[in-house]
Amino acid sequence: MRFMRLHWFDVGLGLAIVVGGLLLVIPVDRVSLILWLHLMALFLHQAKEYRYPGYFPTMLNTTLYASTKPDRYPLNTNTALLVNVAIGWLVYVLAAVLGETALWLAIATMLVSAGNLVAHTILFNIKGKTLYNPGLLTALLLFLPIVVSLCSLLIQGHLASTLDWILGLVLGIVLNYVGILKLIDWMKDENTIYIFPPRFLRAIK
Repeated sequence: MRFMRLHWFDVGLGLAIVVGGLLLVIPVDRVSLILWLHLMALFLHQAKEYRYPGYFPTMLNTTLYASTKPDRYPLNTNTALLVNVAIGWLVYVLAAVLGETALWLAIATMLVSAGNLVAHTILFNIKGKTLYNPGLLTALLLFLPIVVSLCSLLIQGHLASTLDWILGLVLGIVLNYVGILKLIDWMKDENTIYIFPPRFLRAIK
């Protein structure tokens, strides 16, 4: 588990390459294509946050929580693994696999990505008084067009039912709030052993 706590984002980057290769040889419908690309975008987004430039976790701790221990509080390596892999990967993979049979889940993942977009383009930059943060580019260049494309496809093609939209929006809000913010709060521990290595501290003032 220690390896995954410190390298899950590297594994995700490898999975992005695998998914991309499979999409080149396996035909899928348009909705499924967007959702698989959405999963790849998630992997790439997380790699920007945690690998290169990689200082997202400690930036989050200092910017949003004014932490005096940004290498472990409130976000630590264990929480990051659970939020991004146990919840993030699971939900995005299921959305891609189920495709049109569970559009409510697809809509929920789009709301999570939209939340990431708002956080990276507005919240983190305003709170941190910066113009850039790890994950900003992937949020703008990947999440934004993918979210717009799927929503346009669902609306113009009348593919999603009213129930799909209601369930998707409710689940998306729950995932953003409980699956990210509250989970970080519930698992915070100033004395945790799950500490981010020094490289995550770079560019943090």
